[in-house]
Amino acid sequence: MPQMAPLMWLNLFGFFSLIFVFFMVSNYFIKSPLKIELKFKALKSSQLNWKW
Repeated sequence: MPQMAPLMWLNLFGFFSLIFVFFMVSNYFIKSPLKIELKFKALKSSQLNWKW
């Protein structure tokens, strides 16, 4: 079985890197963003009483 040429390894690396980047970008844009208002309401309602 002959060994693969270095150029073929470079093509495979580029191909899999491109697929990986496409997968990460699609996962980033597929999720709907959470509403920011809910986060701020939760923070305002909880008050901490510090006793020093």
